[in-house]
Amino acid sequence: MTTRNDALTDVPGLRVGHATLVGDGFLTGTTVVLAPEGGAVTAVDVRGGGPGTRETDALDPRNLVQRIEAIVLTGGSAFGLDAASGVVAWLEDQGRGVPAGTNPGEVVPVVPAACAFDLGRGGDWRARPDAATGRAAVEAAAATEPGSPVQEGNIGAGTGALVGKLRGGIGTASTVLDSGITVSALVVANAAGSAVDPATGALYGEFFAGTGPVTYPTPQAHEAAGKRIAEAATANGPQPLNTTLAVVATDADLNRAQAQKVAGTAHDGIARAVRPVHLLNDGDTVFAVATGERPLDTANPLALNEVLAAGADLVTRAIVRALRAAETVTAGGGTHLSYGDLYGGRSTAT
Repeated sequence: MTTRNDALTDVPGLRVGHATLVGDGFLTGTTVVLAPEGGAVTAVDVRGGGPGTRETDALDPRNLVQRIEAIVLTGGSAFGLDAASGVVAWLEDQGRGVPAGTNPGEVVPVVPAACAFDLGRGGDWRARPDAATGRAAVEAAAATEPGSPVQEGNIGAGTGALVGKLRGGIGTASTVLDSGITVSALVVANAAGSAVDPATGALYGEFFAGTGPVTYPTPQAHEAAGKRIAEAATANGPQPLNTTLAVVATDADLNRAQAQKVAGTAHDGIARAVRPVHLLNDGDTVFAVATGERPLDTANPLALNEVLAAGADLVTRAIVRALRAAETVTAGGGTHLSYGDLYGGRSTAT
């Protein structure tokens, strides 16, 4: 069964907004996933050796908070986590959050956030997202209609993204399972490892994405791409720090322990598309969101398995889409090449 947009927003109630900062030394941004009114069950699994996060402890199934209103994915490394403050302020203005006072509107919005390293890629180390960027992203999310398409490529938190020596970015994908449950994913592909098979130039993720035959570049195209990558790498300097971030969502009715299992298994999707992963200079973090609209088959103790498998598959496919939607950019004294520019076949299909 084909979903409407092949995007995170195919899970009813979820909306996505981007705020993008480019020029004047900026090459970064923030992406916000906004939950339905009343929030959604959310969990997290962090496997990178250098994570930058906020409020992830609140998602532990042993702790108090049951539902959250928004998730922030942002560039700017640890500095960019300031973007979450703007989202918190906006949610408070809407009266959305954990009731914590005696009067209406006295709430504390719990907003988990994770950051990717893109410092200096636009030329200015101090050019990074702040609270105003986060507020712009959540306002952009709130302004969209339910089920709207999600823009991919170098936008929001994917603006300054790199995967190995190539441009990364935002990618998204979704599917409807035989049970009628929808599963979707959104990824900020920004990894220290490579997404490209060095022997052939094919994208690793295409071997596992389940979207059709693998596209193999010609040997001549692969050789020419290698030369351009080497030249650009010399000009760009040392390989910077990186992090891949993802949100996997479903309309299934999951508890927080089940959602945490979804987040953990979804890391397999990164490992299929990027090699190596979860290094000390990665901060790989996956959130899982469940809106609870569709029950699991309670008679089947393994009913969660199809959600687990789909989440990992969709993360792989979203990374492929991010690589294919990315564009070459010259900024900060260097040129970051895109896969599509090198090998052709750039696609932003939705």
